[in-house]
Amino acid sequence: MSYNCILASTPTAGVRQITLNRPKALNALNAELMKELMVELRAADADSTIGAIVITGSERAFAAGADIKEMSSLQSEQAIDSAFLRNWGDIIYIDKPIIAAVDGFALGGGCELAMSCDIIYATERAQFGQPEIQLGVIPGAGGTQRLVKAIGKSKAMELVLTGERIKAQQAYDWGLISKVLPDNKALLEAALNLASRIGNGPRLANKMAKACVNKSYEMSLKDGLEFERITFQALFGTRGQTEGMTAFVEKRPAQWKI
Repeated sequence: MSYNCILASTPTAGVRQITLNRPKALNALNAELMKELMVELRAADADSTIGAIVITGSERAFAAGADIKEMSSLQSEQAIDSAFLRNWGDIIYIDKPIIAAVDGFALGGGCELAMSCDIIYATERAQFGQPEIQLGVIPGAGGTQRLVKAIGKSKAMELVLTGERIKAQQAYDWGLISKVLPDNKALLEAALNLASRIGNGPRLANKMAKACVNKSYEMSLKDGLEFERITFQALFGTRGQTEGMTAFVEKRPAQWKI
């Protein structure tokens, strides 16, 4: 499929790479880009040859934020009537694991997009932040919610109320991201290797594990533990469980049937 604002490829078996591609705008997230992104994410989710997805940008910016030019003339009635930004939340309905590979700026909507993914890798020069307060508004696509769950109330409150940025190492120390890489080449290599490892593993178990981890954000501990236990029980007798446990008993590598 031909896109204007993203690039899509399959650099290695089982992995779809989606590259945000508005370089002149530092990959600012406009309506067209987000529509194309969701089309490609849904296509990858439905593709039986794909097991994991990597979303990345350029060396200058993962995404510098939402497109301010597109938003600046909106009135509240228009924003409410059009359910502005609602479709940005649809990424949570993608079942396959998504890895964000962040270089450069991940600000505002870019930070929110990264946090919507399941795992975040970043280069040393990457910067994260929610600068919306400096525009007279607040984060509108998860920044006041996911950031709190990732780094805690006090740190999130400070970033949201000041609009300050943090660098990758600080984001790592605070628990926002899971790995810091030296440069873009190392970043993509690590992200694609991780995606390949996950994507060529037991697909159904991956899907269920992602669902359980995400449920921890929404449920009490008691309800989450019950959801996890029931999901665990439901995986017995599946092709993945049969192969995985048989391979363990036979002391051989599992041969996952993709």
